[in-house]
Amino acid sequence: MPSAFNNEHKPGDLAISVQHLGLTYTTTIDKRPTLKARVRALGRGTKQTRIVRALDDVMLDVPYGSVLGVVGANGAGKSTLMRVISGILPPSQGRVEVYGKVSTLLALGVGFNPALSGRENVQLGGLAAGMSRKEIAAHFEEIADFAELGDAIEAPMRTYSSGMFARLGFSVAVTVRPDILIVDEALSTGDAKFKEKSLNKIKELRSDARALILVSHGLGTIRDVCNEVAWLHKGALIQRGEPNEVVDAYEKFLKVKKSAAVNEDI
Repeated sequence: MPSAFNNEHKPGDLAISVQHLGLTYTTTIDKRPTLKARVRALGRGTKQTRIVRALDDVMLDVPYGSVLGVVGANGAGKSTLMRVISGILPPSQGRVEVYGKVSTLLALGVGFNPALSGRENVQLGGLAAGMSRKEIAAHFEEIADFAELGDAIEAPMRTYSSGMFARLGFSVAVTVRPDILIVDEALSTGDAKFKEKSLNKIKELRSDARALILVSHGLGTIRDVCNEVAWLHKGALIQRGEPNEVVDAYEKFLKVKKSAAVNEDI
């Protein structure tokens, strides 16, 4: 098995190719029916459902040596897109091609066993990421120091705060030094000092010819860290380009939407 720390990709090489990607699912409509409606429904055995188009013909290429920021309101399809790219969700249409090893921070603590200590979870996380036990041992202090947990590294993770979960998860993910790193809002948890250190680590990985995708509502962070930004809305890719240009357009959209909501136009 190749080492998790090898990276043979060059800046500009294709890391991720998303072609005509669509994801559709059926959901039950959650309404409070009247007594009359309940009586009518008896015997029919049916439920009201609706089709949700979570992703709609998304086209996106991500090269090595870049950091792609992904913005959009809640429900825009950002996390769904990340899960499809990571192989967690299968697409309904189109295809995703990934050229390299992916490490994800899609949800804090996913893959951690709360009953085990931080140290034991570092070992599990490293093995899951393809590291050997020797590599894990060699880099354990680096991971522990970056997470800044002190003696808590020996405590069960059920005693950790959400910020401690985030710090350890991020530390493992970046120390693996993956070809492709996907961070979905993990940096929204934690103190300002750790956020700054995490962003500096992302910049370091960017300069190391890796591909990163950063999903965040922190538009200042997106402007500062990313090379490109993709704006999603209702599952569709609205705009992609230079960070300031896309973020400016997105902020303008948010202001118009807020103003219209006040006037009950939308």
